[in-house]
Formats: sequence, structure tokens, C-alpha cells
Amino acid sequence: MKRRTLVGGIAAATAAAVAPGTAAPRRIGVSDVERLQDRFAEIVASDHRRGGQVDIEQRAAALADEALTLQNAGTATQRVRRNLYAAAAAFRSSAMWAAVDGRRYDTAEAHMRRAQTLAEMSGDQAIKFRIWSHAGTMYRHMGRPADALAANDVARNLHIARRDPQFAALGLARQGAIHGAAHAQTSATRAFDQAQDAMLRSDPDEHRPMWMLAFWDEAELHSLALSAHLSLGDYATAEFHAHRCLASLRPQMARSRAITTTRLAHAQLAQGDTDTATATAMKVPADAATEHARVSRMLREFSAALRATAPSSTAAQTWTEHTTAWRATA
Repeated sequence: MKRRTLVGGIAAATAAAVAPGTAAPRRIGVSDVERLQDRFAEIVASDHRRGGQVDIEQRAAALADEALTLQNAGTATQRVRRNLYAAAAAFRSSAMWAAVDGRRYDTAEAHMRRAQTLAEMSGDQAIKFRIWSHAGTMYRHMGRPADALAANDVARNLHIARRDPQFAALGLARQGAIHGAAHAQTSATRAFDQAQDAMLRSDPDEHRPMWMLAFWDEAELHSLALSAHLSLGDYATAEFHAHRCLASLRPQMARSRAITTTRLAHAQLAQGDTDTATATAMKVPADAATEHARVSRMLREFSAALRATAPSSTAAQTWTEHTTAWRATA
């Protein structure tokens, strides 16, 4: 009896001594993943409003780190851990895209490498597709069409792109834009025709990730076709796709509207319609014109082309006054 009492007392004392310094490990669950997914939706929405900004890139990278911190914050099922890696990869891919959109390519490549590693750890086919497809777009903007095609082919050869026609359509449309940048007109036309066919075959009720639903539609297809035909020098067709894109763009796609409007102005100017082109370019909001790297660069190119083709025109004078006002408010 005394022995049992002694052993019980030692056990109780030991438990009392240990308890204050130890806590049961936290259980990481589905609610934690859902919270991160809500934050991801915020990042995507910010990108569509103000794409390319450094603060979007930094927020996305910080949230990727937050998702990884959760991996070591407690216990979780294997499914939850995979979802955490997928969330981290998604945030990194958004950081990558913000850097691409802002023409910060060295930073974008660093984000891409980290995102690719995280995506492999997650096993998530959709986020792998997003990262490799973004890589193809990045290399296209960098003027490296061979690398762009190779990266985009990785995305297109994933199982999800073979199974779901919507993923196939996005991969084909981006391939068409790459072919346009490489001045391969026949290949570009074929890719866009195939993309359109794939979209028509897709099941609209099939579950797809939020990031895809947020942007991929007929307007984006026309946007990519616009980019391709501008590169090919087929300005009338480029103008057609620009109008189709603008007519179907969702209201929240402010960044896409600014890019498309700028490209439309280029297509109109290349066809000799200086007055219409200038009026179109003046529709680009001042914040996009001065703060978005891609839009700013394209508008500088528009200014140079306008001065070269019609230096003494009323349109050129009007445009100069308009851009001066932009700089004054920037």
C-alpha cells in the first residue's frame, strides 16, 4: 500500500512539473486550409485590379511562408499537409505572376523555382499547370519563345490538361500567343482554333480551381489572340480580337482592360488611323498608364510610333498634352 502511494505521488508530481512547460500539439485542419484559400482569393482579386505591383508580390510570398509555417505548427493528416503545400505553391505562383506582370523577371524566376518545388510536394496537378503555364508566359514576355514553348508544353502534357478540355484550351491559347511572338502564323492560327474547339467541348459544371474560374473565359482567349496577331503584324485581326475581348471582359478585370485597350490603340495606329488610335489610348486609366509596367511600356511605344508616323498631327499634339497631365498627377 505504501509502495503504491509512493509511486502514485511521484507520478502526480512529475505530471505537475511537466504540464506548465508543455502543451498538446496544435491540430492543423481543413479550416486552416480554407482560411488560406480565402486569402488566395484576395490575392487573385488584387491582381485583376492592380496587376504587377510589388505589394501584391510581397503579400503573396508572405502568405506562402505562412502556409509553410503551419506545416510545423502541429499535427495534421497527410491530406491536409498536401493541401498546405498546394496553398504555398499557389501563393508563390501569384508572387511569380505579379513579378512577371511588373517585368521583374529575375525575381519571377526565383518565385517560379520555389513554386515548382512546392507544387511537386503537394501533388496538385492544377497548381502544377498554373506554374508551368505562367512560366511559358514569362519566357514569352522575355523574348525567349523556345523556352516559352517548352515550359507551356510541360503544362499541356499534365494529366489534368488531357482530362479537362478547359485546361487544354488554356494551354493551347497560350501556345498560340507564343507562336505569334515567334512569328509562326500557321501554328498560331491552328493553336487558337484548337483552343476554341476545346472550350466548346468542356463541361461548364465540372469543378475547377478558383484561380482558373477567376480569369479564364472567352475574353481571355481573345486577349491572347490579340497579342499573337499584333506580334504577327496582322493588325486588322488584332483589332477584331481586341473589340471582342473588351465586349466580354468582366467588370473587375481592370488590369486586363487597360492592357487590351493599349493593344487596341497599337493595332489602330498600325493601320493608319491616328485619331481613333489616340482616342483609344486616352481611355487607359492614369493609374494603369503610370503604375503598371507592361501598360507603361506599351504606351511609351505607342508615343514613339505616333511621333514617327504623324509627328505634326493634331492627334500627336493631343496625346502629348494628355501624357503630360498623366505625369503631373503620377
